[in-house]
Amino acid sequence: MDLLAVAAVLVDAEGRIVLWSPQAADLYGYSAEEALGQYAAPLLIHEEHRDLVIKKFAEVMETGRSWGGTFPVRHKDGAARLVELRNMRLTDDHGDFYALGLATDSPTLREVERDVALSTRLISQSPIGLAILDTELRYVAVNPALERMHGIPAKDHLGRRYREIMTAAKFEVPETAMRQVLETGAPMVDQATVVGRSPSAPDQQRAWSISLYRLEDPQGRVLGVADLVVDVTDRYESALEASEARRRLALIADGSARIGTTLEVEQTARELAEVTVPELADVVTVDVLDSILGEHRPAREEGPAVFRALAVKGAYPTEALQAADPPGETAAYEADRLATQCVRTGRPILVSHADDDDLTRIARDGHAATLLARAGVHSYLLAPLTARGQILGCLGLTRARNPLPFDEDDLALAAELASRAAVCIDNARSHQSVRNAAETLQRSLLPDHPPHLPGLQIASRYRPAQATYEIGGDWYDVLPLEGDKTALVVGDVMGSGIDAAATMGRLRTATSAFADLDLDPAQVLQHLDKITSGLEHYIATCVYAVHDPHRAACHIATAGHLPPVLVRSGKRPELLDLPTGTPLGVGGVPFETTTFRLGPGDQLVLYTDGLVETRHHPIDERLDTLLRLLDAPGRSLEETCDRLLSDLRRPDDPDDVALLIARTRPFAAGA
Repeated sequence: MDLLAVAAVLVDAEGRIVLWSPQAADLYGYSAEEALGQYAAPLLIHEEHRDLVIKKFAEVMETGRSWGGTFPVRHKDGAARLVELRNMRLTDDHGDFYALGLATDSPTLREVERDVALSTRLISQSPIGLAILDTELRYVAVNPALERMHGIPAKDHLGRRYREIMTAAKFEVPETAMRQVLETGAPMVDQATVVGRSPSAPDQQRAWSISLYRLEDPQGRVLGVADLVVDVTDRYESALEASEARRRLALIADGSARIGTTLEVEQTARELAEVTVPELADVVTVDVLDSILGEHRPAREEGPAVFRALAVKGAYPTEALQAADPPGETAAYEADRLATQCVRTGRPILVSHADDDDLTRIARDGHAATLLARAGVHSYLLAPLTARGQILGCLGLTRARNPLPFDEDDLALAAELASRAAVCIDNARSHQSVRNAAETLQRSLLPDHPPHLPGLQIASRYRPAQATYEIGGDWYDVLPLEGDKTALVVGDVMGSGIDAAATMGRLRTATSAFADLDLDPAQVLQHLDKITSGLEHYIATCVYAVHDPHRAACHIATAGHLPPVLVRSGKRPELLDLPTGTPLGVGGVPFETTTFRLGPGDQLVLYTDGLVETRHHPIDERLDTLLRLLDAPGRSLEETCDRLLSDLRRPDDPDDVALLIARTRPFAAGA
């Protein structure tokens, strides 16, 4: 009524106005003082319509039947306006008749009618669910769309509270939001999405977006809350798919960054396991065919397949871990086992829903199958580890605590990770084979210490390179000479691999031959330089020293090598200031021999650059550290070697180390 601004005019039996509402003043333009006591017809009706109005007025007064319709009235300004008029007879306690006219602006009424009709049609036919709840959150109205969403007739909603209909715990959030909207008046638009199942579709998960608005009358009195529910299942599922796609891409990117950081087979397998748990599986196993690691053993084409476990990882403690083969151990899997089928066919295997028969084919034996069943394993997949056309092994993934079964997308993701890891494993396997050969060759070329050296005590160490680099060409040698002399040699062939080790062997052999000629150290290096110049692509650094116990002297020359350290008894260690010389193989540059005294207990420390050079520290800083570590009187030579390697070397350092320490001891000629 307030919206329509209904005007009320009361007229007595004589046609005089006896009541004039404020809305009438707004509608007709006359104030109450101007209208009260006036005849209604002359005041409000144009002359051409008066007879009709008087006739209708008389009928209402005579019969008591109401009359209504659209009628033109005269405004105070003289203009005619259409109003929607309702005329009815009233009787007071004295039996006197009055005519009550209720009117509102006709265009306004038409607009409201259209709005109501449109709203009614939209609400009834809209796919958006709509409910009106009162301030106690009881259902007042429910449209057909919401009726279908809930699977509950509209009449069964009415009068019941929101949580009596929406009983699941997840609907506590919308209920709290409704109370907040009632209290604050601030609407909540598309801010709550609820995922669940409705009675209308109990087998299908749906998603609904909920919007809430407070309802008020024109005076601001709170009437309740409007609950708009939109089915956004398609949007929700699309968002899930997009999120899953992003997760898979992120997992692949993570795998690319984390798998293959070293050229070690076991480490690569562990990295693959760490990437996939728990993001993809609850338990993961990485196994390779034993024949792959032992290339001398041919792979079996029939019967059981023999696997060597490389890595096992679980997202949590579970008996499924006990069912897996421990890393480092081998196990034979019969031909009917899924792992055997995977490596024989080269195709991935997906078991979305694993039953007892499946678990028997997954496990290596009956006991392992029992452990898998007790762990609750319900889904399983295998992806072959294939690199360069060769099947190396398989990646096994299981789910137990994770309730979702593996699907084709998971299988594709596992296959991608397995493929990337297989190449890294194959690279590591090949590298390890070459590295083992080079290291075996290198160690075979390094000398054993002679049982007795006049006036000298010797300790030495050789450490091959680690990380992703191959064996280098570092070497040391201790050569007994005529006249109780001893030659001490440390050298480094630049490069790595079998070729570098072979070159080192040739130089060591040549050094031994020249040493037997009792040549000056500079002359020995000169001859070695000529030999190295004839070796394609190779140069080397070298330090050659000769200790003469009769004269307590040391003769030394270097070819591009780091300076040796002299540790005199009772004094601080110092780097020998020697002519550096050029590396062997450069050619054309003479070398110089330096002679200095070596007294009893003095030490000469020879080493290759792998002991002190790093990518992260200046060489001067590292040499200072070397001197500090050598400043330890009373330590044995063996202890000194171990201390230098432990404090200066890292497990993943990319260069070999050759270390040789000689300490003078009392010498008696002819002893």
